[in-house]
Amino acid sequence: MDRGVVLRELEQFGVEEIDLDEPGPGEARVRLEATGVCHSDLHVVRTGFNHPLPVLLGHEGAGVVEAVGDGVGHVGPGDRVVVGWRSPCGECPWCLRGAQHLCRTPAMAAGRMHTLDGRDLMGVFRAGTFATRSVLHGAALVPLDVDLPMEEACLLGCAVATGVCSVLKTAAVWEGARVAVIGCGAVGLSVIQGARIAGAEEIYAIDLDERKLEEATRFGATHTGEGERLDFVFDVVGRPETVALGFRMLGHAGTLVYIGLPQPGAEAVLPLDYAFDRRLRILVSHGGDHVPAEDFPLLAQLALDGRLDLAGMVTKRIALDDVEQAFEDMEAGDVIRSVVVL
Repeated sequence: MDRGVVLRELEQFGVEEIDLDEPGPGEARVRLEATGVCHSDLHVVRTGFNHPLPVLLGHEGAGVVEAVGDGVGHVGPGDRVVVGWRSPCGECPWCLRGAQHLCRTPAMAAGRMHTLDGRDLMGVFRAGTFATRSVLHGAALVPLDVDLPMEEACLLGCAVATGVCSVLKTAAVWEGARVAVIGCGAVGLSVIQGARIAGAEEIYAIDLDERKLEEATRFGATHTGEGERLDFVFDVVGRPETVALGFRMLGHAGTLVYIGLPQPGAEAVLPLDYAFDRRLRILVSHGGDHVPAEDFPLLAQLALDGRLDLAGMVTKRIALDDVEQAFEDMEAGDVIRSVVVL
């Protein structure tokens, strides 16, 4: 019998035995080997974040394909894969006009996982990787064709793709730019790495935790604390006060890139005359606007080339039963990433 971390009610979750159907057409069953503990899962625990309960937590995973349904040809049994929770559907208006990064209906295998009392079990962000196995849409599986450890490769699925691609794709940071990052957890450190890869001249790291500022310097930040007249500010926290702070630091034609998940009903008040005078922009980064099939191989190659540090982001290796403690460690700032090794 398979096991997974199931959220029954808000703030109430635990490891349970779960039941999986065989994959249907276009679907696959994956044996998870590693999955990162992401703050977005904690956000779902606390708010639901538009997920029907019960929900199988986890979305940043990597594993091995065990079985595929009809129509799945790009992966097969035995293939190592990274789960791409933003894999586009290919059928919506955005996909059809070539803007796959804007897809709002990522591919999902519906109704294949269940609790033992017979309730359908949806995965967080259509994934569900805090489990020994999961049934996923085939389109959500990206082959891992390079020799990366699973505990590092899984980070490509969310934190790394969100951070690095926010720089390279959402914002298109140019060489020599001056950049700030507010919030230096796993995503923020990935933003810093992305800015370094893009050739930013100055990278300011901002966080209340001195330990995180030390890590930020190790991953490529050139300064700690606030900057002035910057080209780009990446808000990974997503609170009204951090949005306001980011706005104040922007210079002429500067861009605020909003990454952090907002609390329900949160609002920010911004000075429109300031924005108009400086010709400022606000961009919303949804997972770095990454398209898994396109971006995971590029990120994996950056890691192999030594330009992207994945190993340094894995602070703790834990068991499935330790997810609650991992959330606590994350909130306390004691880890960059805890990774469940299955």
